[in-house]
Amino acid sequence: MKHLSLLDRGLGYVLIQALLIGLLLFGPKGMLLIPSSKEFLAPYFEIFGILIASAGLIFTVVAAYHLGKNLTPLPCPKENAQLVQSGLYRLVRHPIYFGVLLVALGFLLIYPHIWILLEVFALVLFFDVKTRREEKWLIIRFPQYQDYQLKVKKLIPGIY
Repeated sequence: MKHLSLLDRGLGYVLIQALLIGLLLFGPKGMLLIPSSKEFLAPYFEIFGILIASAGLIFTVVAAYHLGKNLTPLPCPKENAQLVQSGLYRLVRHPIYFGVLLVALGFLLIYPHIWILLEVFALVLFFDVKTRREEKWLIIRFPQYQDYQLKVKKLIPGIY
């Protein structure tokens, strides 16, 4: 994997991810998912959404910290990378992505609109595709990664 270009190391994935997150945060909202007869629930959804989004942000920051010098926005690991299986990486193989998904879910609860629901769904699908490619590179770099895959779920701790 030496001397690969940025495109060959997954820059396209990073650009698509930035676009999806940008759409989630700044894109259209669309039709409200909560019927007007249930609007009294909105403040509770909002509070719960803030809590989930905050937890996701903390999860993401802590996971990035655990990666240390291995952190890169590209899905292809750095040349001098080391496999991290401690900290949050004991709970889920891709805790940064999980944290982003929690933030997205929190955002959906704060702004329960149809477009945001679709954008959250798109992010889940995108991260599933991106992790498949990323994990191929990780197996090449770290053959023991296959054992790690058998022990730890990919995107959602204990579930998937």
